[in-house]
Amino acid sequence: MRIKSKHVRRLRNTWRIYRRNKIGMFGLAILLTFLFIAVLAPWIAPYNPYDVRSIGAGKPFSPPSWVKLLNPNLDNDEVFGLLGTDELGRDLWSQIVYGAQTSLIIGFSAAFIALVIGLLVGITAGYFGGAIDEILMRATDIMLILPGLPLVIVLAAILGPRFENLIMVIGITGWASIARIIRSQVLSLKERTFIEAAVATGASDAHILTHYIIPNVMPLVYVNGALQVANAILIEAGLSFLGLGDPSHISWGMILFFANQYQALSLLAWWYVVPPGLCILLVVLSFIFIGHALDEVLNPRLRPRR
Repeated sequence: MRIKSKHVRRLRNTWRIYRRNKIGMFGLAILLTFLFIAVLAPWIAPYNPYDVRSIGAGKPFSPPSWVKLLNPNLDNDEVFGLLGTDELGRDLWSQIVYGAQTSLIIGFSAAFIALVIGLLVGITAGYFGGAIDEILMRATDIMLILPGLPLVIVLAAILGPRFENLIMVIGITGWASIARIIRSQVLSLKERTFIEAAVATGASDAHILTHYIIPNVMPLVYVNGALQVANAILIEAGLSFLGLGDPSHISWGMILFFANQYQALSLLAWWYVVPPGLCILLVVLSFIFIGHALDEVLNPRLRPRR
C-alpha cells in the first residue's frame, strides 16, 4: 500500500506541475480532441469512407454547406456536408474523421518501435561499454549519417505500400538519435554514487538496470516519445502524399495525395486540401507542446521560479 500511495502522490505532483504549463495543456487539449474523434469515428462520421455506398453521396468537388453563408446564390444541391466532397462525391468530413485513426495509430506504433530499439541500444551500449558499445555506436552512426527521408522512401517503395510496412519503416529508421541520447544519460548515471554503491554491494547487472538505470532514463524516453510521434505522423503524411501510403487505409496524407492527383487546387477546391493539412499541423504541434511541457516537468532546472 505504501508503494502504491507513493506512486499516486508522484503522479499527482507531476500532474500539478504539468497543468501549470499553458502550452502543455493546450497541446494536451488538442491531442485529446483528435483522440476523441478517432475513437468515436463510427458515430461522428455521417458516412463510412470504406463503404462503396459512400461514393456519390454528393456531387464531385461540392463545397461545404456553410459556404452558402458567404454565397447565398448557391443551391442546396451544389453544396454538401461540413467539409464538402472529393472527386467521387464522397464526404470529406468522414474521411478526415477516419483519417485521424490511421494517422494516430501509425504515429504511436512507429514511435513505440523507435523508442524500444533506441532504449535497448542506448542502455546496452552505455552500460556494458567496450566492444559492445563500439559496435552498437558504429551502427548508430551509420543510421545517423544516412539521409532519413530518402532512406524511408526507398524502404517503403521496396516493401510495398502496406499499413504495417509504413509502421515498420518509420519505426526502424527513427531510433538512432534516441539511442545516442539514452547512451549519454547512462554513461552519466554510471558515475553516480548510488550506482557505485550498488556495484560495491554486489548487486547484479539486471538489478542495477531495472532499479537504477531504466527508471532514471525514462524521463528522456517520455519527452523523446512525444516528439517521435509527431515526426512519425509527418513522415507518414509525406510518404502518403508521394504515393507510398496504403490506399486501403484513409489517412490525412492519403487525402492530400488524391487532392493533388485530381488537381483540387487548380479547381479552387480548397476544402480538399486545407482541412487535412490543418489536422496534420495541429496534431504535430500538440505533441511538440506536450514534449516541451514534459521536459519542464521532468527537469526541475527548466521550471520557472515562483
